[in-house]
Amino acid sequence: MAGCDILVSGTGGFAARIAFDIAATAEGPVEVVIAGRNRERLNWLRTAANARAALFGKKARFTTHAVDLLTPNASDDLLAATGPRIVVQAASIQTSQVIAQSGNAWTQLVAEGGLSATAVFQALLSSRVAAAITRRGKPVTLVNCGFPDVVNGMIRAMGHEVACGMGNVAILSNVFAGSAATPPGSEVKVLAHYQNLAAWRRRPEDRGGRPPRVWLDGSEVADVYARFADIQLTPEPVIEISGASGVPMLLAMASGRSWRGHVPGPNGLPGGYPVRLVNGALELDLPGGVTDAEAIAWNAAFEQENGLVVSPEGKVAFTGILGDRLAEHCPTLRNGFVVQELEAVCEELLQLRSALMQKA
Repeated sequence: MAGCDILVSGTGGFAARIAFDIAATAEGPVEVVIAGRNRERLNWLRTAANARAALFGKKARFTTHAVDLLTPNASDDLLAATGPRIVVQAASIQTSQVIAQSGNAWTQLVAEGGLSATAVFQALLSSRVAAAITRRGKPVTLVNCGFPDVVNGMIRAMGHEVACGMGNVAILSNVFAGSAATPPGSEVKVLAHYQNLAAWRRRPEDRGGRPPRVWLDGSEVADVYARFADIQLTPEPVIEISGASGVPMLLAMASGRSWRGHVPGPNGLPGGYPVRLVNGALELDLPGGVTDAEAIAWNAAFEQENGLVVSPEGKVAFTGILGDRLAEHCPTLRNGFVVQELEAVCEELLQLRSALMQKA
């Protein structure tokens, strides 16, 4: 293959949403490869995406590439075979549906300790793809969709580049922009960590905890929960918004245009921010009066209180309730690990997950 504009790695609902919305909204020609190991699913995604492009009169074209990213050298072979300019890594060994599941000790641990319990699983394939991009030595933009608020920092600590993720802060920024409480045409800017999403899955009267920070036309909203009481997210992953949220950015990247919006984990930072795309690079686009350091510290505080943090030296530590729960099962993790040990730690946690899923 001579090369493609966008490579979407994964065949689940998130990857499908990305492909289908590219098909429906691309204004110029764009070549997309969808990669994964399920050939029947690949065939359907290719068929449906090309049909949607025809339906909406767009010039996006979709082909597929069969690959199992868990096999040796798979990431390197995939890049060599497809030659992408942009890689959207949406494959994972941990389904996001865990947030809406219950009935076993693993889902209970995730519910009590938080989604960072799954961060190592989310990081496995994305770190392999990032490493393959580094080895390839050619300019490729990596968009990691697997828990980017936390995982992107791990990827950067390993010495690899990652542009950003999709969803999370962009879910909230777009639902706030679409709210009846927002005057039409208002500029919306949001600072939000993935942990902020949980409150919006509850009924308005049950919401609490530290809310996201929201600015409308430069003025910060004093009571975010009261102002946007009309917003209601589903208990399940809101793929209809999250998967779609990065599509305008991807198309801008592919065509070399500028863009403004919201992304999680830009350049490996914790949490989510308003950003602008300039000359192919993302930079923070914060409200007036908010410094980069202030915004980063605000986002970092969530995982410092409970979750997973990565030091500048590449030391990974589990904190808060999550740290306590994991240490009960894997005492060696109490002191954390260095990012270079990710694969071994992932294997240990996979064994724990398997054991806990057998317990009610």
